[in-house]
Amino acid sequence: MTTMRAAVCVRAGGPEVLEMRELPVPAVRDGWSLVRVRGAGLNRSELRTRQGHSPDVRFPRVLGIECVGTVAASSDPALPEGTTVAAVMGEMGRQFDGGYAEFALLPNALLMPLTTRLPWAVLAALPETFLTARGALDTLAMAAGDRLLIRGGTSSVGRAAASLATAAGIEVWATTRSPAKAGGRILLEGEPLPEQPTHVLDLVGARTVADSLRLVRRGGTVCVAGSLSGWLIDGFEPIAMIPSGTRLTAFHSDNLKGATAVLQRIVGQVEAGACRPHVDRAFALDDVVAAHRYTEENRASGKVVLLP
Repeated sequence: MTTMRAAVCVRAGGPEVLEMRELPVPAVRDGWSLVRVRGAGLNRSELRTRQGHSPDVRFPRVLGIECVGTVAASSDPALPEGTTVAAVMGEMGRQFDGGYAEFALLPNALLMPLTTRLPWAVLAALPETFLTARGALDTLAMAAGDRLLIRGGTSSVGRAAASLATAAGIEVWATTRSPAKAGGRILLEGEPLPEQPTHVLDLVGARTVADSLRLVRRGGTVCVAGSLSGWLIDGFEPIAMIPSGTRLTAFHSDNLKGATAVLQRIVGQVEAGACRPHVDRAFALDDVVAAHRYTEENRASGKVVLLP
């Protein structure tokens, strides 16, 4: 195969700036591998890049900060053809073309070889979402019996964190802005909490951080690991807003160590039924405009994936 289908972001704008095009299949070069993409998770950072909020990104660009698939050809003998791999971040979909295509040329250092029997749509929902959730929970350093509040709890990372925390014996509550998604242990933002949490995982970000610091039990920890409401906290005054003894920290998926081993353990938990991947909907790659619109309208409850 000499050409491939790819979703190209031709300029900053709405979902309609994503165009399906025929592109040459990239040639392998030293330090890189060609991956046949079997699935790509859709992330809000890609929406922001498409909207023009990533100043270092130049268009046209094939977006996609994560993908799963099989090695088609590699410059690394340790990555033979047919190896199942996942890749996340490392400027893919930003400084070089990412996962919104039938093939992606990726740095060998980004590739995480995996052993799995999961369907591609399920595997594609795991890398960025579950690695972020796992890293954020590790940053919170909880123990069985602790009480965790997840703000932005019906997002893909929120649902992944709830699944992992519950499996570890943590009592979990979550909040949502959507009345249609509330129910059970998912509360509408602003509703009273049944108990004061010992830890808060804040995926909403800038708009709710100060409130999360008020909600958590004195001496507890708030971890910011999402930016659904933006990046900057207006008028943030640390001494006034962080209660004495309470900790405010953050996690970014680039900070995760030993990602391949962590992701392999997560895959094993999903295969064993200990964790649920919460795939909201799988779109064909050709329907990428509809997938972006669906996500931008906050209709998803869980992970949206693209399948070439």
